[in-house]
Amino acid sequence: MTHSTSGIVAAVLAGFGTGLALIVAIGAQNAFVLRQGAHRHAVLAVVAICAVSDAVLIMLGVTGVGAFVTAWPAALTAVGIAGGAFLICYGILAARRVLRPAPDAALSTAGKATGSTRAAVLTCLAMTWLNPHVYLDTVLLLGSVATDHGSLRWAFGGGAVLASLTWFTTLGYGARLLSGLLAKPGAWRVLDGVVAATMVTMGGMLLAGA
Repeated sequence: MTHSTSGIVAAVLAGFGTGLALIVAIGAQNAFVLRQGAHRHAVLAVVAICAVSDAVLIMLGVTGVGAFVTAWPAALTAVGIAGGAFLICYGILAARRVLRPAPDAALSTAGKATGSTRAAVLTCLAMTWLNPHVYLDTVLLLGSVATDHGSLRWAFGGGAVLASLTWFTTLGYGARLLSGLLAKPGAWRVLDGVVAATMVTMGGMLLAGA
């Protein structure tokens, strides 16, 4: 079936808007990307993991895998338990930084941060793939909405993928604009406090709903 350019553009914009509405919500993944971006540490790797992971999950939803996932509710329960425990542990570590900040907690004048890129990558992977809400939002919800667009579902999915890439790139690299403010150790304690509260709250919700 041949579609008009306006029809394709409309589907892409619909996917972009729907995807952005789901992704922008404050959550563990966004809080982590914000902290990495503000600290200018492994930003490209973190942004790439988030965007590529979303793209894979969205495309799986568009192909109809969402219907298969719903047939295995135990899988989402297991992911919820593991993800909830992980987020609570990460939140406790963030809370510890609030109470006992490291001497070099602030950004240096060069804007660099210490730490392992491998640790940042593994943490980002865990936050992305151990969060059942990611599957609900991308595979199930976006997949079902894409189905309503019929043969234009791939254009819709492409728009959602573009929204994810745009958001995480903006969040990761836009956080650098806060480097002046985050040169103060006190600002990092506030940010870590927000991260800790977000992680522990979401972790508790995941465990409660598992």
